[in-house]
Amino acid sequence: MKYNELKTSKPVKTNRVGRGISAGRGKTAGRGTKGQGSRTGSKAKPGFAGGANPLMQQLPKLPGFRSHREKSQVVTLDQLNKLGANIDAKTLAESKIVNNAYANIKVVAKGELNKKITVKLPAASQSAIAAIEAAGGTFEAAPRLQRPKTSTKKDNK
Repeated sequence: MKYNELKTSKPVKTNRVGRGISAGRGKTAGRGTKGQGSRTGSKAKPGFAGGANPLMQQLPKLPGFRSHREKSQVVTLDQLNKLGANIDAKTLAESKIVNNAYANIKVVAKGELNKKITVKLPAASQSAIAAIEAAGGTFEAAPRLQRPKTSTKKDNK
């Protein structure tokens, strides 16, 4: 390919604002009249409320605020004693120790562990890991199970 054979696209025509009333976007150039938004160089950051506490900072301080963060479901060593040798989120859900296999599950050292087990869960306390290893078992930090994606599109029949 030669330099003179290159195909170029047409230049994009930019709209030059603030170039007179007859130019279409003249005078205030679409910025309104006066105020912070009409000036050059200054821009209020997102959420800025004119010196007042922004809404996203007010929400946790308002009465009745409740955190939407999902709490971990706690499993104790006593509960692990009742299960088989291999324990993961699905086996805990099947034995109805946790609500579902997709929840955030954490093993806590409450009670004693009497048998050798292998645990594959998202989290455990350091004392629980020590108790599992002292009983001859192993703990492996496995990622939290994700829910299977369901299709929201309806079939057009």
